[in-house]
Amino acid sequence: MENKSLYALILAGGSGTRFWPLSRNEKPKQLLKLFGNETLLEKAVSRLDGVVPRENILILTNAAQEKGVRAALPDFPEDNILAEPEKRDTAPAVALAVGWVAARDPAAAMLVLPADQLINDQAKFQAQISDAAEAARITEGVVTIGIKPTWACPSYGYIERGKRSQISGLESIDSPVYEVIRFREKPDTELAEQFLEQGNFSWNAGMFIWTVPTVVRELSHHCPELADFISNLRKASDFQATFKSQFPTLPKVSIDYALMEKCQKVYNVEATFDWDDVGSWISVGKYLNNDANQNSANCELTEIDSQSNIVFNDTDARIALLGVDDLIVVNTGDAILIASRNEADRIKKLIGKLPEDLL
Repeated sequence: MENKSLYALILAGGSGTRFWPLSRNEKPKQLLKLFGNETLLEKAVSRLDGVVPRENILILTNAAQEKGVRAALPDFPEDNILAEPEKRDTAPAVALAVGWVAARDPAAAMLVLPADQLINDQAKFQAQISDAAEAARITEGVVTIGIKPTWACPSYGYIERGKRSQISGLESIDSPVYEVIRFREKPDTELAEQFLEQGNFSWNAGMFIWTVPTVVRELSHHCPELADFISNLRKASDFQATFKSQFPTLPKVSIDYALMEKCQKVYNVEATFDWDDVGSWISVGKYLNNDANQNSANCELTEIDSQSNIVFNDTDARIALLGVDDLIVVNTGDAILIASRNEADRIKKLIGKLPEDLL
C-alpha cells in the first residue's frame, strides 16, 4: 500500500567507465538497457510502485546526464528530477533530498537508494523497505539494508552487526532489526574471509532509511553545514535558486563519513531479496543467454572452439568467435572492446587513452 509519508531519493549520477564502450559520460550504467527493455534507473523507479508515490520520489543526477535521465523517464514528474550544479559527493546530495522532503513533510520517513543496482524480487524488496521505514520511525535511528555476503569480496564496504534490537514495537516487524557495531572499510581478501567466517557481517549496499527529524538531528551534531543547508531549503521561497546558489559551497564529503560512521543509533536489516550491484561486464554475463560452451551473449553468436566469452552487441553486425576463450567483446558501432575477462576491472583505465568523442 502506498505510504503518503514515505519519500525516496534515487541517486542517479556517477560516471560511465566500467561499461565502456556501451557507457559514456552522458550515459552511465543506470541509463543502459543491460537487462531487457528497461534501464536500471527505470527498474529502480518501478520497484517502488505501490509503496512510494511517484510524486514523493526525487531523482538526483548531474548536468551531463540530466537529459538522459529525463529521456528514460518521460512520464516522471518533471520537477522531481534535479541536476547537481557541481559534484559534491553523496552527503550534500542526501542533504539536498532531505531539504526537499522536509519542505513537503517535515515528519516523513525517507529512503536513499542507488539507481544502478539490479533487484528482481520486487515483493520482498518492498516488504523489507517498508519494514525498514517502520523501524526508522520506532527506533528514531538510521536503518541500513545490508546484503548477505556470498563470497569474500574485497570491493565492498561491510556492516558489522551486533545483537538483535529489543526496542519496543520492533516485534511487529517481520524483518529482524539488528544493532550496528560499526562500518568497515573495504577489506583485503584475507580480512573479508574472516568477516564471512564470523557470520555477522553484511555488504554495505548504500541503502539507508531514516525520518527527517532523525537525519536533521544527526547532521546538526556531526555536519552542521549540511544541517544549515537543509534548514535553508526548507524555508526557501525559491527552492531552485537556493539549491543552485548554496549547493556548490558545501563540503565534498561522503554520507558514510559525514553521518553513518558517526551516528550512535544505527540499525541493520539484512536483505532477503536478490541483489547485484552489476559492477562489471562479468556481472552482466551472468544474466545473458548461455550456450553449451558457456559463452554468454545478448545476440545470435557463431562460434567454433570458443568458450567462456561474454559478448554484448548493440548493432546488427554478426559476431563470430574462433578459437578464443575468456574474452569480453562489446560492439556499439562506433567502438569495439576486446578484453580479457580477467581484466574486466581495468576497463576504466582505458578511458584516459581514448579520443574525446568516445567518452
